[in-house]
Amino acid sequence: MSSKNSRIRIALLAAVIAVTGLATAGPALAATPAVAPAVTVTSSQAQDPAIPTDFVDLPTGPLRADAPQEFTVTYRNTTPAPTTVAPQLLVTSPDTGPFLAPSDIKVERRTGHGCWVAVRLGSQTGTLFTDLVGAERVLGAGETLEERYRVTVLNPEAGGTVEPRVALYG
Repeated sequence: MSSKNSRIRIALLAAVIAVTGLATAGPALAATPAVAPAVTVTSSQAQDPAIPTDFVDLPTGPLRADAPQEFTVTYRNTTPAPTTVAPQLLVTSPDTGPFLAPSDIKVERRTGHGCWVAVRLGSQTGTLFTDLVGAERVLGAGETLEERYRVTVLNPEAGGTVEPRVALYG
């Protein structure tokens, strides 16, 4: 018998066994209730960041090069339900330019222990901003957010406005 004929016979035998197995399992499978596939979420899967639904603008101040400036972002949750918020500083360039770059200023946030830690800045069309992702926190009814920032001008030619605000979610 040639190896070609042998391969054909093995393939035919495998097909017959498969069809016989399906025919036997058919009634059993038909009697089994349908089950939705399980979905597994692992910590390595990234979640989409939440999108703010509103912003509360706080009093602004000029960006001064003569000394470090401190700004406090304060917001009180006056709703009866918990609210997710995030403090943010915007530093806008003058309308006539030049546009600010992240290297023009240093922004720090005061920790609960009284230490100042550097805050990374994003930049878009001349506006520098602190990132909302990671700054989010839930305020219970009647609770107050108070976040302290220090802005130091590194480029004496830099000018602009510091605009504290609070992002509201949901």
